[in-house]
Amino acid sequence: MKVELFEHERVDDLHIKGYQIIQSPERFCFGMDAVLLSDFVRGKKNGAVLDMGTGTGIIPILLEAKEKGKTFTALEIQEESAKMARRSVQLNDLEEKIEIITGDIKEASKLMKASSFDIVTCNPPYMNHQHGITNPELPKAIARHEILCTLEDVIREASKLVKPAGSFYLIHRPFRLAEIIGILLKYKLEPKRMRLVYPYIEKEPNMVMIEAVRGGKSMMKVEPPLIVYKEKGKYTEEIYKIYGYEGEDISSL
Repeated sequence: MKVELFEHERVDDLHIKGYQIIQSPERFCFGMDAVLLSDFVRGKKNGAVLDMGTGTGIIPILLEAKEKGKTFTALEIQEESAKMARRSVQLNDLEEKIEIITGDIKEASKLMKASSFDIVTCNPPYMNHQHGITNPELPKAIARHEILCTLEDVIREASKLVKPAGSFYLIHRPFRLAEIIGILLKYKLEPKRMRLVYPYIEKEPNMVMIEAVRGGKSMMKVEPPLIVYKEKGKYTEEIYKIYGYEGEDISSL
C-alpha cells in the first residue's frame, strides 16, 4: 500500500519479507538495540504481544515478520511517532495484525486489560537524570532519557499486563543491571535469560538483553556474548544474520 510521506521522512528496507519502515532523522530512527531485541525474543506464533514505547513501530513489525506472535499492540506516547508507526503498518498491509495506541506507559495497565499478553517488550530510555546530557530535540530526548517514564514505570506496568508465566523482554545498559534485576524481582518478574552485547570482543559490554517470566522460579541462564564487530567497519556473521544480510557490508545501518 502507498502511504503519504512528509518532509524529512524516508522509507527504509527491513530486509525481511519485503517489509519497510518510515523514519525521520528529525525525530528518532531506530537503532541496533531494537533489532537485537526482536531477535532475542522467543515468541509464540499464536501469542499476543505488546511493545511499550514503540517509537516508529519497528519491534512489532520485526516480530510479526519473524512470526513471533499472532497479534501485536504497540503503545507510544508521542502522537507524531504513533502516526508514523501507523503509516508503516499500512505500508506493509499489517493493519489486521498490528495496532498502534497513543498513550502513556505509566498508564498502560489502565489502557489495556490486565494479564492479557503472552509477551511484553520494551526498548526504554536508557538514561535517567544522573546520566549523560539530554538531547535538546525533545523527541530524541524522550527516546533516550527518562523524561516521561522511569525504568520502574516500565517494569511495573509490564508486570500487570503480561500473563502469569508470560515473558517480559527488555534491552538496556549494563551499568544499570543491578537496578534492573532489583526492580524486576520487586514486581514478581523473575529473570530467566540474559545476554550481554559487546561492541568488540576485547571491549566492555554496552547493552544487555533480559527475559523475565512473571511468577517464574529462581534460575537464570546467561547466554553466550553477542559481539557486534569483528573488526572496524565489519560486523560479525551473527549480526549480519540478525539483520537479514549474508556477508554484505551493513556498517552504515
